[in-house]
Amino acid sequence: MSKHGAGLVLSALLVLGLAACVRPTGDFGRAQPSVVHDKVLPLVGEQNARLRGDPVSKFNFTDDELLMRDLAWGLIRPPHVKDWIGGTIAELSRTRILPEVEGRIPPDTYYLFLRSDRFQSSDARYDRIAADAEGDAELVPPFCEVALRVKAADAERLRVLSTKDLVTEEMYEGAKARVFENRTVIVWVAQALRFRIEAYTRAVDTLEVETPTKDRLWKANTAIRTLEAQASMAEQSCDLSKMPSGGAETEARRSRIYTNWGLERPAPVK
Repeated sequence: MSKHGAGLVLSALLVLGLAACVRPTGDFGRAQPSVVHDKVLPLVGEQNARLRGDPVSKFNFTDDELLMRDLAWGLIRPPHVKDWIGGTIAELSRTRILPEVEGRIPPDTYYLFLRSDRFQSSDARYDRIAADAEGDAELVPPFCEVALRVKAADAERLRVLSTKDLVTEEMYEGAKARVFENRTVIVWVAQALRFRIEAYTRAVDTLEVETPTKDRLWKANTAIRTLEAQASMAEQSCDLSKMPSGGAETEARRSRIYTNWGLERPAPVK
């Protein structure tokens, strides 16, 4: 059997055997160390990524690259979505066993979750939407802060690479692959945020007909708009200079990406 075929068989067996496994989490939804999820699945994922033609880097991760991936996991599947987003799909995608598949989860799943028996009050459903959207929005600024540092390091990595006289093909391909992987993480986060905005919006639109209420509706819609501003920032690779002028930019400028950075102006000098 060829290496290509053996790889496919191994991947299929591991996916079938581990498909029911969800990455273990500790306090505040942080990932706990796991040999299966930190070693075995990523190795299979690297092989599958190569078979798909995706770049794969063997470089060691920088501290910021590891931190960015941890923060990204908190946005891909934060603790408050564990009741309605399948952890197995997200984990197989995180480890690159499957390509980005967040969009394959039907957005209507969130509304079905809200209709479950745990929500005895119609107002509680609106409150849950607002709380979930606000929770998502709060996670974006810390991620973008690290993502910007990673992007700056990537630019420096490529700059240094171009100035070296003796560069092996392995080093050249590894550098390009790592930049690709880092950019893919940012794109994945933006995709996950856009998916949840659609899920929250569909739920609000449906509840507005099923159980109308003015008081809770405004709060839920305001939270979704705040999340949309933060999602727009992630979609621009966290680069505020690329943000279109208007409401989204105004909302995004209220985030805490930079210390003492906002709408303040220096005092006039007399």
